[in-house]
Amino acid sequence: MKQTLDVSDLLNIIEYEKQRDNYRKDIIEYKKNRRFKLGPNILITFENSKTMKFQIQEMMRAERMVHDNQIEEELTVYNPLIPQGNELSATLFIEITDPEKIRPVLDGFIGLTRGTAVFIDIDGDKVCANFELGREKDDNISSVHYIRFPFSDEQKKNFTKESINGSINIEYNDYKYSINLSVENKESLANDFS
Repeated sequence: MKQTLDVSDLLNIIEYEKQRDNYRKDIIEYKKNRRFKLGPNILITFENSKTMKFQIQEMMRAERMVHDNQIEEELTVYNPLIPQGNELSATLFIEITDPEKIRPVLDGFIGLTRGTAVFIDIDGDKVCANFELGREKDDNISSVHYIRFPFSDEQKKNFTKESINGSINIEYNDYKYSINLSVENKESLANDFS
């Protein structure tokens, strides 16, 4: 899997528009093994060059970007979110559907980025998420976070074994949820290591 994108990897907005319906269907299907709802408020979507390419194409379309310098700015934003071979990269969303509960629910997650509450468990071996800095202060927290799970060579090897159980987890105060990873989930994610 490619570890960075450049302008030549992207379709111009006219060509993208022609292919968009099929492209979107493909990416929605692809993300099925890469999205995990952990309880009522946390959604984690694992990212890679394929998902970031889609994100950039959609930004180009929405903003009608046609100049290379505009596209380069988007690449500068999204390329750092692509995993670099020894890690998995994800976007963590704190989802709140009731507008009246936005502040109290978000406040309940203050401190999440400073610990080891989000992790992948590989048969008892934890790979804890590292959160991007700057998305939490002492009195507030963003609803969107970029996280990385750094794997050792041994953890990568074990993660890909069918016989070994894997799960994605959150254990923060009373908010504790876990999802077992299927063979298909692990396969899709493990492709990000290469």
